[in-house]
Amino acid sequence: MVVTYIFMHQIPSHVDCRLFRKSGTLVTRKHRELSDEEIKRIYDTYHKWHDLLDCEDIGGFCKSANLKEVRGHEYILTPGRYVGIEEQEDDGEPFEEKMTRLTSDLAEMFAKSYKLEEEIKQRLGAIGYEVGSEPLWQE
Repeated sequence: MVVTYIFMHQIPSHVDCRLFRKSGTLVTRKHRELSDEEIKRIYDTYHKWHDLLDCEDIGGFCKSANLKEVRGHEYILTPGRYVGIEEQEDDGEPFEEKMTRLTSDLAEMFAKSYKLEEEIKQRLGAIGYEVGSEPLWQE
C-alpha cells in the first residue's frame, strides 16, 4: 500500500503535477501516519517544485509529470506509472547465492513452524481440545 499526494499547477505551456508515494507508517489497514520528517520532506520538495526551483525526480518518492505524459497514461494518476521504484543499493551478494541462502532460511522457518504447530496441538490436546491431523494453516 502506498500513500499518494498529487499537487498540480498551471504553467503557461502545460499543466505539471508532482506525485509522491511510499510515505508514512501503516497504522491500520486503511490508515497511514506521516512522521514529522516525512511531512517536512514532502513540504520542502513540493515548495521547490512549486517555486520552480531545482527539483529533481526521485525514484520511488516523487516525479514531476507534464500534461503530455499524463495524457499518455490516459489521465490515470497511479503513482507507479510515473514515480517508479526507489533504487536499491547492491549488497554485493550474487543472486544465485542469495536465493540459495534465502530458500534455505525459509526451509528452516517452515521446519520451526511445523514443530511449533505440533507443540500447540499437543498442548491443546492435553487440556481436552483436539485439533485435526492436518496442518492448521491448510483449509
